[in-house]
Amino acid sequence: MSTFAGLHRGDEPLLLPNAWDHASARALADQGFRAIGTTSLGVAAAAGLPDGTRDTRDETLRLALALGSGPYLLSVDAQDGYSDDPDEVGEFARELAAVGAAGINLEDGLGSVALHAAKIEAVRSAAPGLFVNARTDTYWLGGGEGTLDRLDAYQQSGADCVFVPGVTEPRQIGALVSHLDVPLNVLYSPAGPTVRHLAGLGVRRVSLGSLLYRRALGAALEAVREIREGRAPGGAVPSYDAVDALSRRGGGKARSLPRGEGG
Repeated sequence: MSTFAGLHRGDEPLLLPNAWDHASARALADQGFRAIGTTSLGVAAAAGLPDGTRDTRDETLRLALALGSGPYLLSVDAQDGYSDDPDEVGEFARELAAVGAAGINLEDGLGSVALHAAKIEAVRSAAPGLFVNARTDTYWLGGGEGTLDRLDAYQQSGADCVFVPGVTEPRQIGALVSHLDVPLNVLYSPAGPTVRHLAGLGVRRVSLGSLLYRRALGAALEAVREIREGRAPGGAVPSYDAVDALSRRGGGKARSLPRGEGG
């Protein structure tokens, strides 16, 4: 079992915060998080592109390059793998592993179950050591219909963990845990169960998704609004030197992509 896989089998669920750049990842690591994910919304927004498209493949790989040698285990949100060709998805997974990623998150977008299962198999073949978190969007984009059939197909195809964002009702979460042979990952919702409650239900991984990025943007807008209205902005503000030091301590910025890679 890999170190990253072991974090899904501990006494407490893996609380996975999602970073959008080197500074946010390093700051989270300084708070004691042993594993950090990326957020596709943060990657897309930084590049001026809409989330959920395949235009951010290269930006995602560049972020993985910047973060992959950091003092934490990195899981990369790769959306649908940026291709309908399982071999191309497998190659992308191999590139992620080559720059230091420990895991990959693949979402089905309510598309073909067979195609998503084939992508999982391709990733397992191309990057055997990469932890595969297979996401289904049955609750995120629908009413939950077909969830168990999709999860069965994905775990049978080799997924190490399955991710069901959008499910927040405790009885539904408990039923999923009871059905599965692999760990269940859910998306934290401020209106849903606490992390402690999710732990009691048997959830093994709790992702924060784009929440931290959106909170950071919200805090910036609140601060500038207060300044414009003549008030001193509240809230915690890291010093200039503290933020600058996050990059001065390294973390992969000087690394280059392996020969022939990078898209």
